[in-house]
Amino acid sequence: MQPHRSLPHQPGTFRELWAVAIPLVLSSGSLSLMHVIDRVFLTWHSTDALAAAMPAGMMHWTVISVVLGMVTYVNTFVAQYDGAGRTDRAAAAVWQGCYLSLFSGVLFLFVVGFSDEIFALLKHAASVQRLEAQYFSILCVGSAPVTLSCCLSCFFSGRGDTKTVMYVNLVAVAVNGVLAYGLIFGKAGLPQLGIAGAGLATVFAHLAAVAMYVAMLLRRRERIEYGFWRNRGFDRELFGRLLRYGLPTGFQYFAEISGFTVFIFLVGSIGKNELAATSLAFNLNSLAFIPMLGVGTAVMTLVGRRIGEQRPALAVRTTWIAFGLTATYMLAFAAVYVFLPNAVLALYSLQGSAEDFGPIRELVYMLLRFVALYSFFDAMAIVFGSAVRGAGDTRFSLVFTAIAGWSLMVVPTAIAFWFYGGNLTIGWGACSVYVTVVGLGFLWRFQAGKWKSMRVIEETPTAAPTSIGQPHFVQHAATETADMIEPTIASR
Repeated sequence: MQPHRSLPHQPGTFRELWAVAIPLVLSSGSLSLMHVIDRVFLTWHSTDALAAAMPAGMMHWTVISVVLGMVTYVNTFVAQYDGAGRTDRAAAAVWQGCYLSLFSGVLFLFVVGFSDEIFALLKHAASVQRLEAQYFSILCVGSAPVTLSCCLSCFFSGRGDTKTVMYVNLVAVAVNGVLAYGLIFGKAGLPQLGIAGAGLATVFAHLAAVAMYVAMLLRRRERIEYGFWRNRGFDRELFGRLLRYGLPTGFQYFAEISGFTVFIFLVGSIGKNELAATSLAFNLNSLAFIPMLGVGTAVMTLVGRRIGEQRPALAVRTTWIAFGLTATYMLAFAAVYVFLPNAVLALYSLQGSAEDFGPIRELVYMLLRFVALYSFFDAMAIVFGSAVRGAGDTRFSLVFTAIAGWSLMVVPTAIAFWFYGGNLTIGWGACSVYVTVVGLGFLWRFQAGKWKSMRVIEETPTAAPTSIGQPHFVQHAATETADMIEPTIASR
């Protein structure tokens, strides 16, 4: 076991969180921008393309959600192993996630053959159905690059090297933006492919990300210090542990995404304008929500690291700092949604037909008020949910979110559709209740503190004494006490 490795800043402080989170926020924000750019271009292209993009995209995320959740959880393995100074095991964990990504990518190809049948069941407008199936098929073919780029990014984010993830994602967004514009509208000598062009641009952007990560993993430090290539073998025990802890996270992703997918499909059955408005409202919400997922990843990384170091008190401090930051950001966006809706909608209507976009605009105004209502509780769900998962508390996350999502959001929306002919207000009201309950539930779980005694890595023999007369665990306790006192003294 290698000696304890520290991040540059004082543990448990705002500066440490800021250093880890900001690149992830910018990285997640860039991915959010990628989706916004695609939707803007599709709005300019046609209303049908805009209406088709959200349900098809959500269906794709539903299909890959279990695998995506499992490979994302590689971040926790890397964080805890790196916190414990076991760099070789951190590299081995990433390889297990890569094998899972590649194998599942082959399986996703078989789903393409059922695209038309899947979207025919939804009974959306025929012109929208055709575009949904086309977009979904392209995304399924490119599933392996999506999950593989996510897995490889965990090697860097789990160690706190979040700037690398940010740079890679910024390049990927640039690739997507250029290709999407060229392929949707047929610019710069490229064919005009409409919504298919948006799908291809997304796939190529993720391929570019994979290529950049692989190039960096060939560097000397990754090859020698972490033994990345040396630890590439399949490890049945470690792979099994990844399944044990990652599978609940994967099914949690599935429960959440499938719930929202069914919700969107039910809304789409009300009418094309309602579906387009819901797509735009969620797309605008992503401007606030997705960047904060970067803070969630930072919390998961730092909590996992503190668990690996056996210093849970610092994890508590970091989590509350993160919640204050996230809640402030989300409330600021809520104010924009309520008081400045025209400002956030201006880009979408820039080149669209005023006749087509007018009815959609009025619906979006109403839906953004619901988004503003649940934004604060969204911050709770992101931060406190990430904290407990960073320690290994994945089963509660799965059961709680699955029950809440389907009982509070999907079922009420379905009842409104079946018995009242579809009602957009009831559906979005149910969605707001769901997000609120999930936020409060994860706060309760975090406060209960069971996660403090959890870990996903195997136990290791107690290290030799690291200071005169003090065993390893005593030094950790002394260090943690100092870490908690010094920021307080400094603040005075």
